[in-house]
Amino acid sequence: MNMITPNARPNGSRLHVFDMDGTLLRSTATIELARHLGHLDRGQEIETLWGEGRISDTDFWRALLEICDGATDADFDKAFASSPWMAGVAEVFADITARGEAAIVISQSPTFFVERLKTWGAHETYGSDVVPGAPLSDTATLLPEAKVEITRAALTARGLGAADCVAYGDSSSDVELFKSFANTIGVNPSATLSKLATVEYRGTDMREAYRLGRDLIGQNDRQNINQDNT
Repeated sequence: MNMITPNARPNGSRLHVFDMDGTLLRSTATIELARHLGHLDRGQEIETLWGEGRISDTDFWRALLEICDGATDADFDKAFASSPWMAGVAEVFADITARGEAAIVISQSPTFFVERLKTWGAHETYGSDVVPGAPLSDTATLLPEAKVEITRAALTARGLGAADCVAYGDSSSDVELFKSFANTIGVNPSATLSKLATVEYRGTDMREAYRLGRDLIGQNDRQNINQDNT
């Protein structure tokens, strides 16, 4: 299916910023790694404890590294491939690339999992600095504020402005991003993020969420044309 529509801006560019867990992935990297490696109960336990604030980020990562102890890159590849992704993720990345635009993924999940989205066409990926077999830093977690900093740097590197950014997210880690940019799509969003999103999508097909992003781009382009003609 050819997803390119008349909303594409001739000779223009956009930056599409995606969260991963809960946005592109209908689960979390920790749960899917634990599931594949035979420690699902432990993965669910640490997700619950962390979500309730009963363990620190560092404790969470140490537990995940214990789950991943002895696993190989092939194991991680299989965990990635077998995870419950939203439909059409690779197709969305391909459409963005075909338009001369960029897709980046910024997640609090470990970099070694997030970076596998490059094989599906993501141009850049960012995650927490958690590496099996390597020392764990107390500052390993990619913080919500860092999503804004990374996005602004990516825009600057491409000669783009805030209006050229479209952000897709689902939960609290995306709040600062949604507060900082005007074109935002909540993907099965939490109640808090739903209030901040420009539009929202509920379902399991990333192509439909992406179409909402393209609609926002089209609306902005038409507004710019009208302003130029006045």
